[in-house]
Amino acid sequence: MIKEMKQVKTTNSNFQHKFPKIGRKSINLQTELIKIDNFGNEQTLPLVIKPCVPDIDIADWAETNREFIDTNLIKYGAILFKGFSITTAAAFERFGLAVCSELFNENGEHPRKTLSGKVYTPVFYPAESKLLWHNENSFNHQWPVKILFGCCQPAQQGGETPIVDSRRVFQLIEPKIREKFVEKQVMYVRNYGNGLGLDWQTVFQTQSKADVEKLCQNNLIDFEWKNDGGLRTISIRPAVIKHPQTGEISWFNQAQHWHLACLDTQTRESLISSFKEEDLPRNCFYGDGTPIEDSTMLDICAVYQRLEVCFPWEQGDILLLDNVLTAHARNPYVGERKLFVAMSELMSFSNL
Repeated sequence: MIKEMKQVKTTNSNFQHKFPKIGRKSINLQTELIKIDNFGNEQTLPLVIKPCVPDIDIADWAETNREFIDTNLIKYGAILFKGFSITTAAAFERFGLAVCSELFNENGEHPRKTLSGKVYTPVFYPAESKLLWHNENSFNHQWPVKILFGCCQPAQQGGETPIVDSRRVFQLIEPKIREKFVEKQVMYVRNYGNGLGLDWQTVFQTQSKADVEKLCQNNLIDFEWKNDGGLRTISIRPAVIKHPQTGEISWFNQAQHWHLACLDTQTRESLISSFKEEDLPRNCFYGDGTPIEDSTMLDICAVYQRLEVCFPWEQGDILLLDNVLTAHARNPYVGERKLFVAMSELMSFSNL
């Protein structure tokens, strides 16, 4: 099932930032309390909402105008609320509950810290590295439909959250590549308890192997207990799905987060020298277990890079994403960076 892969050199120079200009227009909503902008040229996301009057309570406004927000979120895939000065976790959570039917607790899959109620830090990831584009938890059986990011403190340099329209990713990927992924899907292979990442006790939030086995069965995960006490899991998930409301086709997976070709050279060589291929912390294949070609993954990353929309964070900004329609990333940064994260409206592949 698992064969040796050739090394492909990738560098950060392949991932340049884009800073589109904003074009402005007004909208007559609630006596023009807000105005809407959007990014010019061919970019369609995000829609930008700004205040027209000082000290507007954006949570109250959002609750009253929920239909307007929902309609535009499906249209654009992302809405940036700018200039509303939401700088505390409590205020961010209140806004989240105004635009989402619910917020749910983080599942422990990624290392995070709870800030308040159902508000978390972003995933802990080295500041000097780019966290590549992904649809949150798309390797899991369950995933959030909506994600919110709030900026408490922007980094001194970098640290943007680039976003990409997943509908356009599907459209621009070479037809032969996308057809193969549609047919075969993606197999995600993960090893816990090998010194990198979270152990299975943390991820599954239990010390009981029987509980882990039950959770795996309920979430369509194959599992294997290893002789050293570690755990290997194998999950086969779709690479492409239709949006649960609109039926639009989106490229919806995290292959570029798991495939060795998408790692920087130093990290890749370190992993290959430290682990047998079957024991790598993370790896992915086509759903039938055959290797995904390095060249295929680099072509997919090139599409993401071509479509990436990037803007600098400012304190108080909130970014609302439809997780099916929009992938997100994180750029390297310098200095302290503080963001809030919340997730909403749990969905599963079975629901689709």
